[in-house]
Amino acid sequence: MGSPCTTELHKRRVCIGEPMREEILSAAAKRKLFFTPDAMEMILSNDHPMEFTNTVFSHLADNVMFVSKKDIMNCIAGDKILFESPREIAPHNKFTPDIHILKGTDITGESTCEGKINDFAQYFRARFFTLKRLIEKRNDFGKGMDISRAKTLDRDVKVVGIVYDRSTTKNGHVMLTIEDDTDTIKVFISKDSPLASESFVNDEVIGVQGKPNRERTMIIPDKIYRPDIPRSHQWEPSDTPSKIAFLSDVHVGSSTFLEDDWHKMVAWLKANSVKEDINYLVFPGDVVDGIGVFPDQDKELDISDIDDQYAKLAEYLKEIPDHIKMVVHPGNHDAVRLAEPQPALNQRFTKGFDSNILMVGNPIYLDVEGRTVLTYHGKSMDDWIAAVQNLTYDNPLSVMKQMCVRRHLAPIYGQRNALAPEKKDYMAMEYVPDIFVSGHVHGAGQEIYNGVRLINASTWQSQTEYQRQHNFNPDPGIMPVVELGTGRIRMHNFHEA
Repeated sequence: MGSPCTTELHKRRVCIGEPMREEILSAAAKRKLFFTPDAMEMILSNDHPMEFTNTVFSHLADNVMFVSKKDIMNCIAGDKILFESPREIAPHNKFTPDIHILKGTDITGESTCEGKINDFAQYFRARFFTLKRLIEKRNDFGKGMDISRAKTLDRDVKVVGIVYDRSTTKNGHVMLTIEDDTDTIKVFISKDSPLASESFVNDEVIGVQGKPNRERTMIIPDKIYRPDIPRSHQWEPSDTPSKIAFLSDVHVGSSTFLEDDWHKMVAWLKANSVKEDINYLVFPGDVVDGIGVFPDQDKELDISDIDDQYAKLAEYLKEIPDHIKMVVHPGNHDAVRLAEPQPALNQRFTKGFDSNILMVGNPIYLDVEGRTVLTYHGKSMDDWIAAVQNLTYDNPLSVMKQMCVRRHLAPIYGQRNALAPEKKDYMAMEYVPDIFVSGHVHGAGQEIYNGVRLINASTWQSQTEYQRQHNFNPDPGIMPVVELGTGRIRMHNFHEA
């Protein structure tokens, strides 16, 4: 008989070492669990101790605190599975996500607005100076002057201002009124000018180069400048194999939720996400259908309680492979304030969600393995489409390009899309994204604009009665996937599969 130091168990201990024991104990402590000595001996005797431990975690009863050998045996249904068939235990993905929120881009816990006059004044000042700075960074514009000074000169001037008003004269000329923190001035655009074909929306920030008229009450512009995404911005390839996927407008709770398509998608992720390196999954809002969002909505609901809708969503998300880091933010159907920027979902609704899910506000900038990802639900598209000729719900990517040109997600104030007057303008596109994703209009598409990957991320809801009345056909069941290394985009269709 060999001495105790030559037993198989001892050999395993020597191989595994104390670091493995500490790793297991630490993982248990995070779950407020404690292993008895005999339970720890059983775990360390397995060929894959950490993988086996994770399997035990997933099968333990909720009320267990002190885990014994008997508890483990109940989890794995006998010694045969434990010792003879360790490869039957689902492998643990060692991938460590590299994702964080860009500082200062999440309104969650930071809202200070009270709706007072001073709040609005501060909000528009913040917008003006943020976008003015971006215009002045353009190589072809440079430093602008105050409008008050420009009105004293009879030479070419450069100014930056917020569009206060836009009108068309009886002769067909375009008249803008712009303002900065010093004064206001009119900008006269002749109907014969190439600039007359440009679209302008209230509350956007523009740069104007031109000459004041004789009375110095208006500027006759030669050029109009916008903040825009620099043409020099390009996708710099990296060696990461990781991919990021997007699932917008899930609308859990709706009678038109496409459950079969959803399960097809989940099954595909289970079969392919590891080998495809799909490590991140972002939900850009309207994760549930909500309650009372539109008249007679109750007639189109399978789940009529808001808490139950989120509980059902939590069940669906538990089906997603564990290694995938998920990010969820609200849309206009979700149970947060309607005014944008919107904070993350309240803990009342997320208590049943896995800890693997990052709850954030709308919009949000994320850094994902060095890529800047801007995700915004897209409610402001309603205002863009109403205000700008040739923009339609059928082509959301064209709206997103206008957002990029103006470097603002929702410049139009006081229309269909409510905006909260915060101390800073969270809707301004202060950072240049590598990926810009939106939803809301239930379309699916992708395009590249000045190096930015524009994505409208489909829906998981079939045609609603409202859409039917307006002859709008959604493009459901599509999951866009972006390669973070190369920027390549693939649209995986689970509706037609």
